[in-house]
This record gives sequence, C-alpha cells and structure tokens, in this order.
Amino acid sequence: MWSTIAIAALTSILIAGNSIQLAYSQPAKITLSPQFSPNPLELKGKAGGSESVSEIVAQTTTPTGPCTGFANTAPDHTITLKAFFKQLSMEVESSQDTAIAIRGPGGVWCNDDFQGKNPGVSGQWLAGKYEIWISTYAKNQAA
Repeated sequence: MWSTIAIAALTSILIAGNSIQLAYSQPAKITLSPQFSPNPLELKGKAGGSESVSEIVAQTTTPTGPCTGFANTAPDHTITLKAFFKQLSMEVESSQDTAIAIRGPGGVWCNDDFQGKNPGVSGQWLAGKYEIWISTYAKNQAA
C-alpha cells in the first residue's frame, strides 16, 4: 500500500502510500502506524524562519536533494512512525517555492523540487521519530 503525508503551506504536507497530508495550523506531533487513516493525511502550517536549514540539519545536500532555505530552529512537524513503512511519501503543497528537510533514524533527507516547485521525499522509512522543517528561500519570509 502506498502512503502519503501532505504538508500544505500556508504550507501543507501530504503523506501518502501510506499517505498523509499534514493539515494542522499549529506544529503537529503525530504517531502513525502502517494502514493509517485518513490516507492521505494532511497537515497544515507556516513555512519559513530565520535560521539556515543546512545549519539546522548540519548538512548541505542529501541523496534526495539540497538542504536549502530558511526555517525556525524547532521542527514544523514531528512524526513518529511506529513500524517500518515499505513506501511512504511526504510532499509539500504550497503556492510559494518551498523546500523540505527531514531528520530521522536513518539520517537526513532534503528536497527542493519533487513535483514542480513543491518539495517531497518518497521511499522506505524506518520506525522512529522524524523532525520536519519546511523552508522558504528568503530569510524571515513566511509561506
């Protein structure tokens, strides 16, 4: 089964495959098991901040893309996966150009353009806690 988490900005994250679109106005802290519902899950929030994402996650690039833009030091969302996900997708939906950074049990993944100008990360995910930052390209610019 394919899951997706969508993060919408005002930024949204869509998680699918097992799917999630992140749709909360405050930073979300959620726990998911395989076969979660609703699928996709949507979380909403604001992107951007004053800190360089590459400094927050201590990397400039990852196999999924560059760690770019500006965000707040605290993660925009925290997702705990209770088990291994064979296929999970986290995608940002925003009217502005944003980027995503994810730090979890297997390392750091960043992306700028997954679907057009919207970022996302898709693949296999280990069980554990994932911190997610949605960034904008201008310092202190909100999306």
